Amino acid sequence: MRNKELVREALEARKQSYCPYSGFAVGAALLCGDGTVFRGCNIENAAYPATNCAERTAMFKAVSEGNTDFRAIAIVGGPKGKEPKDFCAPCGVCRQVMAEFCHPKEFQIIMAKSPEDYQVCTLGELLPKAFSPKILEVEQG
Repeated sequence: MRNKELVREALEARKQSYCPYSGFAVGAALLCGDGTVFRGCNIENAAYPATNCAERTAMFKAVSEGNTDFRAIAIVGGPKGKEPKDFCAPCGVCRQVMAEFCHPKEFQIIMAKSPEDYQVCTLGELLPKAFSPKILEVEQG
């Protein structure tokens, strides 16, 4: 799947955003190794810590369906009802969830305003020196 197509999927996901408190709608589209795409949107809650970001929604949907082979994610965000005007980067919590499942040098993060206007970086570029499952590996002796 091309970056433009993944951005289109994220834009579609953004339409389902539930953001009555911030008014900031975010959509994400997660590409898996087998070509499957999982969409996610932000889902807010009156108790703000219970809010879930679009990126984590997509990733948790994929994991709940047995897929953990992630290749790329497209993210779009901006005021609800308006076209995105800026690039929307994943928050720190979403970056940490990505670090749990994704290879830092291979997983691509596509931050987009539209299918034609986007930036691409790797997880390692966005989250250098991440706390990852590898850190918790215990040497067997």
